[in-house]
Amino acid sequence: MSELLNSLKDERERLGLTQAGLAERAGVSRKTINTVENGVFVPSTTLALRLARVLGRPVEAIFRLADDQ
Repeated sequence: MSELLNSLKDERERLGLTQAGLAERAGVSRKTINTVENGVFVPSTTLALRLARVLGRPVEAIFRLADDQ
């Protein structure tokens, strides 16, 4: 199984959001955002889609498989 990479932190910072700000908009905890950004937690499809919607980006622009680089 491939590792899931993400650019969540870059996308969040592009919009000037803190982890807490993104968490509030996505309806999750700040710790959830932190663990996703650091690759500790792989988000569900629902959460990945919700984060993409909040950030105004396609999910594929934020999440990718390591072997797709």
